[in-house]
Amino acid sequence: MNIGEFSLIEKFFAHGGEKAAIELGIGDDAAAVRVPYGHLLQISTDTAIEGVHFPRDLLPADAAYRSVMAAASDLAAMGASPIAMLLAITLPACDEAWLSRFAKGLRAASDVTGLLLVGGDTTRGSLSLTVTVLGSTPAASGLRRDGARPGDRVCVSGTLGDAAAGLAIIQGGLKTSDQATAKFLKERFTGPTARLALGESLLGVATSAIDLSDGLLADAEHVAKASAVAIEINSDKIPLSPAMRGLADSGQILQWALAGGDDYELLVTLPPDEPVPCELTEIGRVTDGLGVSCDQTPASRGYDHFA
Repeated sequence: MNIGEFSLIEKFFAHGGEKAAIELGIGDDAAAVRVPYGHLLQISTDTAIEGVHFPRDLLPADAAYRSVMAAASDLAAMGASPIAMLLAITLPACDEAWLSRFAKGLRAASDVTGLLLVGGDTTRGSLSLTVTVLGSTPAASGLRRDGARPGDRVCVSGTLGDAAAGLAIIQGGLKTSDQATAKFLKERFTGPTARLALGESLLGVATSAIDLSDGLLADAEHVAKASAVAIEINSDKIPLSPAMRGLADSGQILQWALAGGDDYELLVTLPPDEPVPCELTEIGRVTDGLGVSCDQTPASRGYDHFA
């Protein structure tokens, strides 16, 4: 017998735990959450479609985990403290074994991010995952894209290009005999980390921030445009993982690092007199002018759904 929609929700998604900010979670027409006095509610939505944003054979737990982290990364870029999430999922069929593994990945991401599932929607159709995340920041100190100023230093967290290389391995476009390298790079695609703690620590410190989802150059362009400044990037300073440095094609490595996307690291600008935190690497500077320049010009500057 097929499981119904509400039984599906109860069985796989209605056990999100407790959090003081959650007044009402799954089971009513809407969720109710509390935001601390003097804070703003930060909201972001991210949709992942099978065959577009992730491979069709990606493990269900990985699809869930990756979708939550991609959405949570937007909260990190705002410096927001995580509160809750909603999931709108479109399923081709009610496969209980698939849903059980998917729910496991969802719970793992919830545990890591502190985002409790408080509602959403289920429909039938081609597999699509839409995660909406809620967080809060003090009203006077949320991070934004429009605060970069000439003289600021441009910094990034983590290492870049790993996820794009990992996707290339998953799709068969990149071969490596080093199993440890392959495992690391693939996991950087399937299991990214939203830099939530780092984002919160940069409140009142960074002048602007954005998460790197579409590629370094493309996302830096958003900051430059919003702030009406120019950003100069030095490709030699871009942090690369040992796994990336061990790959043979240096030109392809640079393409992935500059424009590969899916890293979900943070790009931030810091005032010239502000020490660079150990989690960040300085890769460039903000100047007068408009746009983004780099000493290397990749074939593509980043991902665009409609390009």
